[in-house]
Amino acid sequence: MEFRVLGPVEARQGTTSVALAGSKIHTVLAALLLARGRIVPDRRLSGLLWGWTPPVTANAQIYTYVSRLRRQLGAEVSIVRRQPGYEIRLGAGTLDIDSFERLEQQGRAALQERRFEQASALLGDALDLWQGSALANVTPFMQETELPQLEEARMITWENRIEADLALGRHQQVTTELTWLSQQFPLREGLRAQLITALYRCGRQADAVRVFHEGRTALSEQLGVDPGERLRATYQSLINGELALPPTPAGRRTRPVRPAATRHRTVRPAGARGTTMPAPLADFTGRPCELSLIQRLLTHRPEGRGDRPRCVVITGPAGAGKTALAVQAAHAGAEHFPDGQVFVELSRPDRTPKPPAEVLADLLWALGDPVPRPAGLGGAGELEELVHRYRARTVGRRLLVVLDRAARDQRLEPLLPRSPLAAVLVTHRSRPAGLDSADTVPLGPLTRAEAARLLASAGGAGRAAEQPRAVDALVEYCDAVPLALRGVGEHVAARPRAGFSELAERLAEPATRLGELRRLGLDLRRELLPSLRDLSAAGREAFAALAPQRDRAFRAQQAAPLLGLSSWEAEQVLEELVDAALLEAVGVDSGGNPLYRYEALVQLLAASLAGGPARVARPEPVVAVAG
Repeated sequence: MEFRVLGPVEARQGTTSVALAGSKIHTVLAALLLARGRIVPDRRLSGLLWGWTPPVTANAQIYTYVSRLRRQLGAEVSIVRRQPGYEIRLGAGTLDIDSFERLEQQGRAALQERRFEQASALLGDALDLWQGSALANVTPFMQETELPQLEEARMITWENRIEADLALGRHQQVTTELTWLSQQFPLREGLRAQLITALYRCGRQADAVRVFHEGRTALSEQLGVDPGERLRATYQSLINGELALPPTPAGRRTRPVRPAATRHRTVRPAGARGTTMPAPLADFTGRPCELSLIQRLLTHRPEGRGDRPRCVVITGPAGAGKTALAVQAAHAGAEHFPDGQVFVELSRPDRTPKPPAEVLADLLWALGDPVPRPAGLGGAGELEELVHRYRARTVGRRLLVVLDRAARDQRLEPLLPRSPLAAVLVTHRSRPAGLDSADTVPLGPLTRAEAARLLASAGGAGRAAEQPRAVDALVEYCDAVPLALRGVGEHVAARPRAGFSELAERLAEPATRLGELRRLGLDLRRELLPSLRDLSAAGREAFAALAPQRDRAFRAQQAAPLLGLSSWEAEQVLEELVDAALLEAVGVDSGGNPLYRYEALVQLLAASLAGGPARVARPEPVVAVAG
């Protein structure tokens, strides 16, 4: 088995990637791999997963992640419990960072011994092992801890390889590469000195002088220091005309190198086919109709769309499984998008939306066209340039772009590829503005049968079969919400002596149910915070005011006196709640009046905000016609 950390963390069996879902399980795997056979203590795993604020169930969740890794990696790899933590034994497996370090050491030794041809080849092979930024799919806590030293090792290797290429007279080939690197890392004086040398040898003395002065300005403004000895010495050699190419020993031939623009820059060379799509859930359950519909909409090509791609929006409340369904649909339809599949998140972990420039930079990076990220990225001119580059990169390509977790009023039009052969899949709590031609696929709760299967799959089918009443109760308490069911199931799976019945007892009390679910991974308050924040004052008041008294479907006319509004005004407020996925529109009554109701868990949250009794019941069926 082949393991990779120099890019997205990944385990591969031959040409097949092992399905690992979520940043946390990738974090656990990366921590074990980077320990190189040493024990990783529980405390360190907890810090890498949750930082300074681990949940009270941290050890249990770590046990769950390790159990899932054991099951998914198979018998070839051993993860053993050794106090105070865990250790991984790869057997015959390989790890890319081991190969990188071996090649780097050999290449550095060759450079010191002036075997430049061999040094360039070895160091180039080491850099080829990188698939973009290391640890790309782990938690921010692990990236903050582990990424700096990995990136520093990469940059030193990069500088050494270019040093060998310059010694071999390849200044023309490396100039473009060095120009890009100096823009990306403006404070690395070694790169700037190499660029000055390459430019001088290409007959571009004026450009070489400009590069020095730009570097001196950057160092002064950002660090308050003057250029170091190497950069000053290189500049002095430039002024003295002493940067000419050293003589090549007789009989030595220089081999051609690949163009600098296609080496060691991104996840893959520009224009290459590939994917940044997360792996699908191994136990994805339910949604057969929605999945089939999404695939049909993504692959149908109506006439008269000009250069606009097909667009599908998956909507639904928090925890409904919108992202999981989007990823599942992307993988199921991969053959229709041979030019690549790109996945980007439109919101940060704190649920605040990313600005368009930041998302465009993510998209361009995934498509093999990285752009610098200076402070203040996203001014009008910069945004226009990014949109131009993105559309130029996507013209005529058969791409699938997944835009996950769109926020209200977030601009999506600049993120659409310019190709009628492309498709875009958006996840959003409600239909976003500005996508008038998009098709919408709404998600409601799972059916009770689907919810029970998901719970059994996550928690253990055998134990679920032994406790069917507890499974039914948990489905009811979780309101058939996939995220809650998965958290409950994984909690049970992590405790061999516990069962579904124990959790059913803990969740039975409505007053404490939201707190219990939060400990199991569904923080409904945090999930719904963006929607609540975007409501009008009347919407926020109505959300809390109506919940404690509304156990079944109701009309705007019934809500109006409770809100102190006219029936028409009340209906406008209720529709705002529907648009925010905080209220369900369930049809109309016999008089044609719209009917509304809360989902059970959302009603619990609304009741807690109102300070009223946390009493909730599933709404009784009402006589209604489809609406």
